[in-house]
Amino acid sequence: MEVQEIFAILHKWGIHTLGQLAALDKEQLGARLGSEAIRMWERANGRSSRLLKLIRPPESFQESFEFEREIETAEPLLFMLRRFLEQLALRLAAIYLVAKELTLRITFANSRQDEPAVAGKQSYERVFKIPQPTNDVDLLFRMLQTHLENFRSEHPIVAVALSAEPIKPAGEQFGLFETTLRNPHQLSETLARLTALLGGDRIGTPVLEETHRPDAFRMQPFRWDIVESAVPSGVNRESGPDSYALRTAHVTVALRRFRPAVSASVLQDEDTPSHVRSAEMSGKIIDERGPYFLSGNWWDEKSWARAEWNLQLQNGELVRAHEHDGVWKIDGVYD
Repeated sequence: MEVQEIFAILHKWGIHTLGQLAALDKEQLGARLGSEAIRMWERANGRSSRLLKLIRPPESFQESFEFEREIETAEPLLFMLRRFLEQLALRLAAIYLVAKELTLRITFANSRQDEPAVAGKQSYERVFKIPQPTNDVDLLFRMLQTHLENFRSEHPIVAVALSAEPIKPAGEQFGLFETTLRNPHQLSETLARLTALLGGDRIGTPVLEETHRPDAFRMQPFRWDIVESAVPSGVNRESGPDSYALRTAHVTVALRRFRPAVSASVLQDEDTPSHVRSAEMSGKIIDERGPYFLSGNWWDEKSWARAEWNLQLQNGELVRAHEHDGVWKIDGVYD
């Protein structure tokens, strides 16, 4: 029987208070209304026990502060961030955790009184990935200080907040011939300084793009993870390096590229290159292979097309050149 139904029956009996319910006979009440009515009677008489379950609220590693006056220099901001890091480090160390990520939030004042508050304009947020999770206050503070040295804002600062993402300390065991960075924090600080000087799109690891366009690449963030060395496909690990050397024991030619490609003037005889002249080389062309037409990305604004030639000069040099809209450039020399 539901509790609401029991209440309705008790009210019909004239039972409206806990004292009236406690005065009833337990066995007769249970026989008429069931086990739920017995539990209600025991609670009314103080004979039931409910264990208290301790529930810890989720830990929040965040510190914030609102300045009484607007600030326009970095010194008060760095002073508060240093205090934030000391408090966060103590709280993390107390429960055997370290910080793997820091989030900095800066709130600005309106430039004019009649200017509406826009979240994207009135606040700034930056996430700092820690290369090796740690609670070292000096290392974390240098990371923030390096970033703020090149930080500029149009409005004064009225509030600052710093939060840490906790993680358990990671233990890593390396192989006999494996190693890690001697000081990953110093590398991260150096990368941060280079990014501030050169821009985020010029710092990182070059990665080839999925296109046939020559020298097409992009920059991705630098990683210091250990990557297992790959073995060429078709090579047995147990057979040793000699077996792979035997498979590749043939004449190969490498292209030594010019970056950027060198502008050149090419004379043609019936649409066939006959003489080339550039800052790197010049001479008569005695043999050629081409043209090899290449194109890609015709479906968007990055479309490209070119005709490539392999040219042999009279002095024995073998070069690669390409032509696009009547403009010739030398890509490199074969060694």
